[in-house]
Amino acid sequence: MSTERPWYLKSPCIVGVIHLPPLPHFRGSRGLESVIEKALRDQRALEDGGVHGILVENEEDQPHEVTASAPTVAAMTRVALELVRASRRAIPGVEILLNDPKASIAAARAAGARFVRTDYFVDRMERPEYGGEMAIDPNGLMGFRDRIGASGIAVFADIQVKYARMIEPRPLAESARLAAEHHADAIVVTGTKTGEPPSLDDVRQAKAGAGKVPVWLGSGLDEHNAEELMSLADGAIVGTSLKTGAYVDPVKTRRLMEAVARARRGH
Repeated sequence: MSTERPWYLKSPCIVGVIHLPPLPHFRGSRGLESVIEKALRDQRALEDGGVHGILVENEEDQPHEVTASAPTVAAMTRVALELVRASRRAIPGVEILLNDPKASIAAARAAGARFVRTDYFVDRMERPEYGGEMAIDPNGLMGFRDRIGASGIAVFADIQVKYARMIEPRPLAESARLAAEHHADAIVVTGTKTGEPPSLDDVRQAKAGAGKVPVWLGSGLDEHNAEELMSLADGAIVGTSLKTGAYVDPVKTRRLMEAVARARRGH
């Protein structure tokens, strides 16, 4: 039996994000092959830049489906499969937006991807523009993962995620503790919106509650703040700051990875 530590525990772990153009059944789509072409181009750029993992998201499906439709799950599974086949070294993962972690796990299982992200895990939160309270069921999610033979797929769980309002406010450390108790493989902390990082105090609070579970940044990391933020965080999921226009920029990715390395050397 291998005793090698899981890839996501090798701090610092950086996961780059692929923001997909609209899937075929959404307005403005140019078809599935165009989606796959963009995904593979971004994958090459992220791998050339040196990230450890790659998360594919259906970012431009507007408005997002709260629960994924069958065409969405099918398209995301196909895209993830192409990324798995083309992967050279960075580990592929899946997030089906807006709030369907079971669909993400099912797609990852079918495609051979190795992790998912879920924005809603243990916190009761609401998004009025999407009908109100987001469904959460951490025990059911992890039970589903086991039932479909996907226990090897890591779950990276946000706490008090950006853009949503807490229905039952509590300290960030408490949310982190609950996520750890429900077996999240990494706990993700965000700012209040895309491009805004969490504060250093937020990271400290999350780590205080997380115990041995790694705490990652879920928004706002870039080459300019990496040395400060990554002195505390165990990893990060990075999307917008790595892009030039619609596409991932390998130069920006490499610069970020260099800044992360400097932060860890000085830690």
